[in-house]
Amino acid sequence: MTFTVTATSLAIVPVPRGWLDWVFLGCWLSVAASAASVHLPGGVGRRWAFAASLSAGFWSGAVIALAGSRLDLLKALPCVLVFFPAASGLGLRARIMAKVVSSWLIAVAMLAAALQFLPVTPGYMPDHLD
Repeated sequence: MTFTVTATSLAIVPVPRGWLDWVFLGCWLSVAASAASVHLPGGVGRRWAFAASLSAGFWSGAVIALAGSRLDLLKALPCVLVFFPAASGLGLRARIMAKVVSSWLIAVAMLAAALQFLPVTPGYMPDHLD
């Protein structure tokens, strides 16, 4: 509920266009931090879960406000339902699967966060392939 309310609220607020790179960075870092939480030995408590949901909702809403349409929010919200089967899978001792998938997600998130700060080489300039 926290994610849904936060993302919906922020998606309708105007966000300055100059924040686009930082919003994408924050979004990917939030993804990495949330995925890393499955590696905590005791799991996460209610406070951490609330903070992670708030962070994910904030960054998701900001990305949609800047780079998408409000209909994208309606398309993305059903994806939140994936947490219910995932939580039951963790109860069935499928923790190693969750850790492997989250490790890949962390790698992808860090790569996506870093790529936006690399210089782009236009097609008419030599790059590492030449």
